[in-house]
Amino acid sequence: MTVIAITGGAQGIGRAIAYHFADLGYAVSITDTDAAAGREALEAIGARKAMGLFVKGDVAKPADVAGWMTKTVKELGVPDVLVNNAGIMIRKDVLKLKPAEFDKVIATNLGGAFLASQAAAKAMAKRGKGGAIVNIASTRAFMSEPDTEGYSASKGGIVALTHALAISLARYRIRVNAISPGWIEVGDWKKASQSVKPHHSRIDREQHPVGRVGTPVDIAKAVQFLAENADFMTGQNITIDGGMTVKMIYEE
Repeated sequence: MTVIAITGGAQGIGRAIAYHFADLGYAVSITDTDAAAGREALEAIGARKAMGLFVKGDVAKPADVAGWMTKTVKELGVPDVLVNNAGIMIRKDVLKLKPAEFDKVIATNLGGAFLASQAAAKAMAKRGKGGAIVNIASTRAFMSEPDTEGYSASKGGIVALTHALAISLARYRIRVNAISPGWIEVGDWKKASQSVKPHHSRIDREQHPVGRVGTPVDIAKAVQFLAENADFMTGQNITIDGGMTVKMIYEE
């Protein structure tokens, strides 16, 4: 049985990845802080005739990550793929941002990616068959909007963590790559009580050379590529943004 483990897998991009891989026949283990969303996702995974596991947890807490990985290995098996997707943003005037708020974002987004990678890599190395880790970074690692210091710093750190882990884990035949999504619409990928139908203006669409805003499924397909079809790739970051970050925009 092929197993994928996903942090932040109950909503948004993580949920799309979970469903996509369930459709591919993977056993899917997810952890998330939102129990209601986790139960919904687990039910949908089962409806796809795939084995699933949900463990409520906070990836910033080492004990939560260790407990999730232990339960995953016990109930489903050693993950063949780990996706570090969990992330939060605290958007606040940089002159008013508290150190504890900055630290919380770093601990969740970057620290959580390290903790989950370490836990999964230990299991993968012990098994001896290698594996793949995919980190969800962001185009915010390379460009910013105002008052996103913690989030941008965490995503830049994930890109650096990716190439560092790729080198360190190569001895265990574990490949590590990252995806940097651009504007991905997640409104209709939230739990039922919060799901909304997306609406995008003509300007929203036209600032993407491909003519549309991204969807979580776009990212799920890229994760599949890195997991299954990229044996000669490690330490890399793939930007998936519909071309938005390479388009020059002038105000008229």
